[in-house]
Amino acid sequence: MRMNIKVGKVTHYYDHIGVAVVAVVKTIKVGDRIKISGHDKEFTQEVDSLQMDLKPIKRAKSKTSVGLKVTQSVKENDEVYKVG
Repeated sequence: MRMNIKVGKVTHYYDHIGVAVVAVVKTIKVGDRIKISGHDKEFTQEVDSLQMDLKPIKRAKSKTSVGLKVTQSVKENDEVYKVG
């Protein structure tokens, strides 16, 4: 059975660049498969790009805020899960 582990929550979305700001609660890294679920939709994507302070990073740890490139629009308070 596949497990979905909550890794964060969207706190802001920059629609002009397709980037969500995520408050991380469990480690997430480039290459992870994630599901973003909220308000009116849900979608799955691979983590292709993470940034902290405008610099690319490979891994985001708990209690940090990171920029995450998303393939679809998201909204504040959408939940982010690692799919595994």
